[in-house]
Amino acid sequence: MTEYKCFECRKKIQSEELSKRFVCPQCGSKIFFKPRTKVKKIKAE
Repeated sequence: MTEYKCFECRKKIQSEELSKRFVCPQCGSKIFFKPRTKVKKIKAE
């Protein structure tokens, strides 16, 4: 299941909520982005 964030109100939205209309349920915005996962950095020795 993919998770998006609304560009306007920053609310997390599941892809199943957007199956019918690609509009934010909170603010009505049509601009979304996928948040990046956190990358763990390891120092080389």
